[in-house]
Amino acid sequence: MLLLAIGPANLPFTESIKQELAHLNFSEFILGILLSFLLFAGSLQVDYNDVKLHAKSILSFASVSTILSTFLIGIVAYFVFMLCGLAVPLGICLLFGALISPTDPIAVIGILKNAGLSKSIQIKITGESLLNDGIGVVLFITILHAVDSAAGHLNISSVLLLFCREALGGVAMGLIIGYTGFLLTRSIDHFQTEILISIAMVMGGYSLCHYLGVSGPLSMVVAGLITGNQGKELAMSDTTRDYLLKFWEVINEILNAILFMLIGLEIIFISFQFKYISIGLILAVLLIAIRYVSLWVPSALFRLETTLEDRALRIMTWGGLRGGISAALALSLPNDPYKNILVSVTFVIIIFSVVVQGVSIKRLVRHQAMR
Repeated sequence: MLLLAIGPANLPFTESIKQELAHLNFSEFILGILLSFLLFAGSLQVDYNDVKLHAKSILSFASVSTILSTFLIGIVAYFVFMLCGLAVPLGICLLFGALISPTDPIAVIGILKNAGLSKSIQIKITGESLLNDGIGVVLFITILHAVDSAAGHLNISSVLLLFCREALGGVAMGLIIGYTGFLLTRSIDHFQTEILISIAMVMGGYSLCHYLGVSGPLSMVVAGLITGNQGKELAMSDTTRDYLLKFWEVINEILNAILFMLIGLEIIFISFQFKYISIGLILAVLLIAIRYVSLWVPSALFRLETTLEDRALRIMTWGGLRGGISAALALSLPNDPYKNILVSVTFVIIIFSVVVQGVSIKRLVRHQAMR
């Protein structure tokens, strides 16, 4: 915001920042480096026993809800853009649906811990946020590939095949990376080396996933769950466990700071026109209704309503904040006439999500608890 304010008064300074940022491959840096470390660090903190207890809810919300939300948002956004005089193709709108559907565990976890939510709802939202990041990135890459290959007549079966390869391949690679790391750390008792092994799992594992054409984000979530549970309990001494968790907690904080600093700097490229702000606010409100529908459908489909009250769905709906992941995916879009629109609208939605939903979630939890 400070850059936006001083930009007109100090054009050379603003231009120098633009020139420096132009040399940064945002897509490669965010999706290839930052995201892998952030997802691994986040999944280290998740207790597998808690996830296992709510596995049916978490998996259905992370997969079915994210896919359903992507297509619902894409279709709704297509008509909102059209009504506002912007001719954005449906494929681009579906791409927008994929990047805005994932909820951000970084933005969610801190707020929910202080909101007084029950542990079961916290686990559902946290677990869903971590997994739907991976699913969301897979959908984003799949749809981006489909849009880029539209001239090549990419058919539906090819898109489904690409999605399955990315998703299933990512989970399989995560298991391989996680258990390889587990065997290596179990064979030694030297916390410095074991921390280096965990770093190698992320950097080497993510690079291997990229080479094989499978989902790196999903593999990092799976590998992090294995390391943070089986590895932590059966392959590490108390000293190693303490140092490793503290190391990744610091890494998580540093990379989050870098991510949001870069996002803040990228704001100078964004055109906050009144039309884009209006569209963003309209879609931000509609997104809340769409998230409720996308959570309710698998809840009814898989009979989760027997263990999940309607008020829990309302809390999960309102607690589904958008944050750095959506911004990073939007900024990683290829430079075309639609990028500026999608990035501007995405930032408006994120600001609305954090300011309006994040600030009021405590009040909603208290209100639901009294009912």
